[in-house]
Amino acid sequence: MRNLLMLTAFLSLTALLISSSNEPIYPAVNNEAFQIGERLRYRISYGFIDAGEAVLETKATEIKGANRKLFHVVGTGRTLGAFNAIFKVNDRYESYMDQQSIMPWFFHRRVDEGGYKIKQDYTFRQHSEKIDNGKGKVFRAPLGVQDMISCFYFARTLDFQKIKKGKVFVIPTFMDDELFELKIKYVNEEVIELRKGKYKCMRFVPVVQTGRYFKNEEDLSFWVTKDKNRIPVQIKAKIPVGSIKMHLVGYTGLKNEFASKVK
Repeated sequence: MRNLLMLTAFLSLTALLISSSNEPIYPAVNNEAFQIGERLRYRISYGFIDAGEAVLETKATEIKGANRKLFHVVGTGRTLGAFNAIFKVNDRYESYMDQQSIMPWFFHRRVDEGGYKIKQDYTFRQHSEKIDNGKGKVFRAPLGVQDMISCFYFARTLDFQKIKKGKVFVIPTFMDDELFELKIKYVNEEVIELRKGKYKCMRFVPVVQTGRYFKNEEDLSFWVTKDKNRIPVQIKAKIPVGSIKMHLVGYTGLKNEFASKVK
């Protein structure tokens, strides 16, 4: 009887160890940048004309990923005024991100741009390193892979304390049924002036293939506040027929004091 009990205990312990070894170790991210309730509002300008607006909101949700708590981030974009008659845009993006790992479990995209429409619903099986596009295809992807929205929030949690000029950050990202490495390069510190004031910022550029989308690497730049919030306050893109700028015009629910705003 004693030997039987010892054997049972041994088998139970072995099964427990095997089960535990199969559980993925999820990355832990120190998020000091944003929280539930944050709302960022942007104005999109073409030249000197306001053409549209965009809003990013971080919400609470009861939905979970592998029984883990999630953020529900909603991004919307639309054209304004006369631009609706020229080229109407009404876009909506949703990402359900892990609160501890800042990685997506679900992603929804609804695009309507001048009659051109896109509908995407991705399920990120982070625990098995797979992505289901909801249309019969499953893709392999590394644990911690990001979507179009979550990569934006994950980047806000990166360590910029001792950042040096030219430093490149690499973020595995899945978009349009393709896995690629999103690379962003630190350029310098700048104080920029917007409609709502001046801000101390860090300037970054995405490392892109020149000639394919832009003539020069720095034809697309974005500025992030040099404080704990890491808010993108401006994005500028040079295009063949001018330039497009997206800049912050409103904010609520910040996690930290807006210390980068110059008084």
